[in-house]
Amino acid sequence: MWARRGGTRSPDITKQGFNGESQDRGDNRDVYSFKSLTPPQAGSDYLALTYRAMLHVLTGLSTLCSLCRNLGKSGLRVSCLGLGTWVTFGGQITDEVAEQLVTAAYENGINLFDTAEVYAAGNFSTSSTTDHYYVFFLFLMCCRAETERGLSRKHIIEGLRASLERLQLEYVDVVFANRPDPITTMEETVRAMTHVINQGLALYWGTSRWSSVEIMEAYSVARQFNLIPPICEQAEYHLFQREKVEVQLPELFHKIGVGAMTWSPLACGIISGKYDSGVPTCSRASLKGYQWLKDRILSEEVRRQQAKLKELFAITERLGCTLPQLAIAWCLRNEAVSSVLLGASSADQLMENIGAIQVLPKLSPSIVHEVDRILGNKPYSKKDYRS
Repeated sequence: MWARRGGTRSPDITKQGFNGESQDRGDNRDVYSFKSLTPPQAGSDYLALTYRAMLHVLTGLSTLCSLCRNLGKSGLRVSCLGLGTWVTFGGQITDEVAEQLVTAAYENGINLFDTAEVYAAGNFSTSSTTDHYYVFFLFLMCCRAETERGLSRKHIIEGLRASLERLQLEYVDVVFANRPDPITTMEETVRAMTHVINQGLALYWGTSRWSSVEIMEAYSVARQFNLIPPICEQAEYHLFQREKVEVQLPELFHKIGVGAMTWSPLACGIISGKYDSGVPTCSRASLKGYQWLKDRILSEEVRRQQAKLKELFAITERLGCTLPQLAIAWCLRNEAVSSVLLGASSADQLMENIGAIQVLPKLSPSIVHEVDRILGNKPYSKKDYRS
């Protein structure tokens, strides 16, 4: 997956800086005025950052209101909320709705958009070219041909170049490797990532769904051969999935500076309540190829989770928020998390999720403790046991 800043066509920009303040740290933000923007050529990639949507955003850009955080210990600043496109963009929603989502996200301070090599089979609209949002690109293990998958030098270099050409970009900010490749050596993968960075095709690289041991191996290989190590791991994180983000990744952050970007804060929609009465016909779990999700939703484990969620409604009533907002704010309260990726199929749903930022200051230690008591799944590190 990759994030980018910059492109082949840059609009004329006048930039006025001002200092904004966040809830827990200083935050430098900028306001941009765009004089001109050249429409992009036709192309294809799954991310629906269309010219019309972004032109509307860039000509009437409001003040960035999202809290920005560093991605790991790098100097890259990203909004604490990002917009994901898995399943919805290019498949579950129309191009018009996709434009509305991108517009709403960007106008509300989101500068991070998640995409991947094979989302919607690569058949989505092109993006515009701006200097202050990020598109994250994921190399997936499941592509059409043997040379179009995995983390070999050939696939990483050719795949990234092909996607940059489709998106009409000169470089991306962060390229992610999704799952380690069992048939490619770690040294080859790290060397390939270092090569695309040295060639100016990307500025950083990260991992997704890697174990702590695998991330440490990549870091050790990078240090041994004077290569570039990863800066971030992308991991699933929500009320019912906590061990990796709360125990394993903080240790990596302190040891080697690897940050955490998390996805599925609503547990694939389970926390939203849409599956409380079964699987709706228009839901993601009803789509072809997602039987695994349907089976998960109908499992006894999810039934037990839904019972715990009902106990959280008393907290949402006191805080004056919805359950999805509480769940997303709960993810954001973790200082080890650089950004939380949101999924949405409508602008209203996205705006509700963005409202979690207003809930974050209300999550006092007593509220967090109450949530932990209801869930009963707080993980403990070796340090906790020793103390």
